[in-house]
Amino acid sequence: MSLTAKYILSELGSPGKSGSFFYFSRDYRFIIKTISHSEHKFLRSILKDYHEHVKTNPHTLLSRFYGLHRVKLPRGRKIHFVIMNNLFPPHRDIHETFDLKGSAYGREYDEEKAKKNPKAVLKDKNWVNRGRTLELGPEKRALLSEQLRRDTEFLKRIKVMDYSLLVGIHNMERGNRDNLRENQLSVFHVCIARALREEADRQPEMPPTRRKPSTIKGPSEASDVRKAVRRSDPKMLDAASQLPSADSKDRRHFLFYQDEGGLRATDEANQSMDVIYYLGVIDICTPYNSVKKIEHFWKSLTEDRVS
Repeated sequence: MSLTAKYILSELGSPGKSGSFFYFSRDYRFIIKTISHSEHKFLRSILKDYHEHVKTNPHTLLSRFYGLHRVKLPRGRKIHFVIMNNLFPPHRDIHETFDLKGSAYGREYDEEKAKKNPKAVLKDKNWVNRGRTLELGPEKRALLSEQLRRDTEFLKRIKVMDYSLLVGIHNMERGNRDNLRENQLSVFHVCIARALREEADRQPEMPPTRRKPSTIKGPSEASDVRKAVRRSDPKMLDAASQLPSADSKDRRHFLFYQDEGGLRATDEANQSMDVIYYLGVIDICTPYNSVKKIEHFWKSLTEDRVS
């Protein structure tokens, strides 16, 4: 089983500004991502509408959720997480990754840092400055535009505005010779639930309080998972833990994942080119409410526009 295998692949490094922690199933097909309690509640509230949208739009680019879970630890602490599809393929290196929001403010990753970090997630201004475009012929361009229109209309209806279009680019001529996947992933052998319980036991006892356990502020959920993984002593991939060498083919009946799990570039004559795009709309669990508006306003006053 993909999610219950002995080994779990984990991406080391920063979990991103959201504070979420990601790790992958053994075959790299699924992502387990920690989410906040508010994101957990919001996803439950839109579940019926989300299911209806996916059912009527089988080729949707929205993240596909397969499970929404909560682990309750000793002393009342809870960790919420989702199981979702991994947009990127297990058998192909991703040479460039972009998180695009259609905004210029604060949407640039420092290019000097990017030279030293091949797994850097670049942003809108990097996309423009590098002269990137989605090279798609008339047929694929029309299909992609229409599906994006349907997906964004749905997100507008449920009042989600902070989503991104995630774009992974694989150059077929370059192939996998740089071993980017193996160099970015490590493997650990641990029962994550047991490790989390052990991590909770290491935390100091909480003082008596009249508040409900779920409202007590303490270490973040992602922090607990991160500590448990560190204590499991992750190791770099070796010959016994290789990623798949071929596409699993389980998504090829979806329009935008039919070419080696992605969408192959085409020219104006609809002829194939040597680039494959891996596309998806992510970060759809955060409603754009008054709190989010204040957060964005505060960031515009206090944060550097280049990260």
